[in-house]
Amino acid sequence: MRVPFSLVSVAVAALVGCTVVQGLASLPSPMVSASACAIAAVVLWRGKRSVIRWFAAMALFAAWAATHGACAMQARWPASRNGEDVVVTGRVVDLPRRSGADTAFVFEPEGRRGDGGVPRGRLRLTWYRSAVAPRPCERWRLTVRLRRPRGVLNPGPADTERGALQRRIVATGYVRDASASERLSTSTCVDGWRHRIAKTLDARLGERDARIVKALAVGDTRGFDPADWDTARATGVSHLLAISGFHIGVAAGGGVVLARLLYGLLPWLALRLPRQIAQAALGLGVAGTYGLLAGMGLPTVRSLLMIAVVVFAAIGRRTAGGATLLSAAVLGVLVVDPLAVLSPGFWLSFAGVGFLTLCVAPRSAGWRGWLGELVRAQAAMSIALLPLCLWFFGSASLVGFFANLLAAPLVSFVVVPLTLSGCAALGLPFLADLFLVPSAWVLGRLWRLLESMAAWPLANLGVAEGGLATTLLATCGAAWLFAPRGVPLRGYGLWLFLPLGMPPREAPMPGAFRAWVLDVGQGLAVLVRTHSHTLVYDAGPRYAGGSDAGAGIVLPAIAALGIAPVDRLVISHGDNDHAGGAASVARRYPEASRWSGEPHRLGFAASPCIAGASWSWDGVSFRVVALPEDRGRKTASNDRSCVLVVEGSAGRLLLTGDIGKQAERRMDAVDLVSPLPTVTTMAHHGSRHSSDPSWLAAVRPTLSIASAGWRNRFGHPHPSIVDRHAAMGTDVHVTARSGAIRIDFPAASPPAVTREWRRPSYRYWRE
Repeated sequence: MRVPFSLVSVAVAALVGCTVVQGLASLPSPMVSASACAIAAVVLWRGKRSVIRWFAAMALFAAWAATHGACAMQARWPASRNGEDVVVTGRVVDLPRRSGADTAFVFEPEGRRGDGGVPRGRLRLTWYRSAVAPRPCERWRLTVRLRRPRGVLNPGPADTERGALQRRIVATGYVRDASASERLSTSTCVDGWRHRIAKTLDARLGERDARIVKALAVGDTRGFDPADWDTARATGVSHLLAISGFHIGVAAGGGVVLARLLYGLLPWLALRLPRQIAQAALGLGVAGTYGLLAGMGLPTVRSLLMIAVVVFAAIGRRTAGGATLLSAAVLGVLVVDPLAVLSPGFWLSFAGVGFLTLCVAPRSAGWRGWLGELVRAQAAMSIALLPLCLWFFGSASLVGFFANLLAAPLVSFVVVPLTLSGCAALGLPFLADLFLVPSAWVLGRLWRLLESMAAWPLANLGVAEGGLATTLLATCGAAWLFAPRGVPLRGYGLWLFLPLGMPPREAPMPGAFRAWVLDVGQGLAVLVRTHSHTLVYDAGPRYAGGSDAGAGIVLPAIAALGIAPVDRLVISHGDNDHAGGAASVARRYPEASRWSGEPHRLGFAASPCIAGASWSWDGVSFRVVALPEDRGRKTASNDRSCVLVVEGSAGRLLLTGDIGKQAERRMDAVDLVSPLPTVTTMAHHGSRHSSDPSWLAAVRPTLSIASAGWRNRFGHPHPSIVDRHAAMGTDVHVTARSGAIRIDFPAASPPAVTREWRRPSYRYWRE
């Protein structure tokens, strides 16, 4: 039987080809990939059998993706030039983010590599303690210190190096010499319009009330704080805050209405251009304008491509089905950017529309039928996308069904039209306020309701990592469950969700425990798991731009490892690199007890660490080490660190915070000497002012782990300290080189490192 070779089959082949390449550990050279593209294109063009042509299409897009990937990797800043200062001239793109005195922004240099060593591609920069904030469209001459993109790597789905590749970020760094920085000129661009509209909305509504309106109007989410994002994730409405494809459709509908009004007022226009064609073209024009102001994210591009297919079909007096529209959009995106498959937004956007197209069919006319379809569509989106959300983000929300049932139609059919009308009328402030004030009022009331829903049970659903197979199985189950009538045994699709909800877990036996030293850059975060309890020791830093390691690293790791909830949160002391992410962890697990060596610096309620305090979980003992004060001088903040000893049946873990030599010398020998093999976090990240020889001689660690950032400016861990540990026979690991590190402390054998997340490297974008 001859299998038809259709647009849908080509789209599937392209998707498979682009995706398979992303699983490779290395890529062929661009020349080899380009040659493969040419050969596959010839086979696709001249092939006679559909099966051969399908595989040729898959090979063509695989080679196309490999070409893009290899070129993007070649464009990255050379590792040999890490830490080098470079003078660059270029333009600020996107919307810079201000956090305190620091500004994070994306910079696009002018010229090509070879012109004074200027990088070829976008730079992600931070300007620390900047007196002036760069604005979109401005040209600057900056002296920057650059390094190759290298992110942290931990349990959970986050991969900043993959994100940098997909966004074509070739280097990261910071402004080195503020006095030599010079603003050259200011031009006009779309990002500048977005910035000005956002500032106008702040002035009209106030920054707090305008934050959601700005997100819907111009895709500006800079006003959201961590609590807002927690609410959005817990209620599953994050897609509404970033401009979704449905909002683009609403804008296109507005263009169609404008065309109808115009033809109603000027009927003679129909003699020059058929109304259907004008409606389609104006709808695409309005949607395209909105998409530009939205920042042209993947959902926006997907919707615009689908609308464009409808427009061309209308011009050609043809119709296009849902599968054709979706396939054309997939091909359009992958032809332009085959690395788009690295983005979670790509999969969630196309999967969501695909499920609505294939699994939700009209049932009956009238308002009851419409309401029934709305409920069914929302159920399909909430359940069908749940496996993908767990795969990409490590968590999902079952409350999202109820939240979106109210929020989606309210935002799409009420708030978005009001917001767009208000932005269009910003030149007439009084008229603009007639639309913007009600929009902000509705969003304010809706957000308060969502905040209360975020506290419902199962608002933050997390399951341990179960692998790609379980995710695909659950997605197939969702398609089966919501298939159109006539498909047999649809209810049995729920059974395919069972492997996703019951991933394999290996809990430590009583008397044993497991620890993960997370990779948080220049900072510290450690997870400790006994048979049935979890402790978090430190939560990493808060970063420039407003994000923090607690929300971005610690919480996703807890969900991915399946060790929630947290029973105790211990923050060694108040410095940012240890306590910056603590508030996010405390907010997610309010029932956890909180201890700290400097509770007054945390910003939330916590009990002080009491010397000698101890407790036991599942045959594992925990004890706070006493650090007597040096009466001759004021105790430094680092030396107030809450030092914690965790002892199992056959191994000991010593968590040292940022203590220095003075504190180490004051520690009691009883707390240092032990017959058990000892693993320790290297004090103060391996600073040369810690790890005193007498302290090391007493502790005699078999394994030391330095939690430090890659090429950090402090030089941690200091080479002399690494040599000092190694001279005692201590095995030294550094999170900057290893990623997150798992250490097992069995009940009957010595502790050992059982996994390092960066080794071996099995993705081509990691090094």
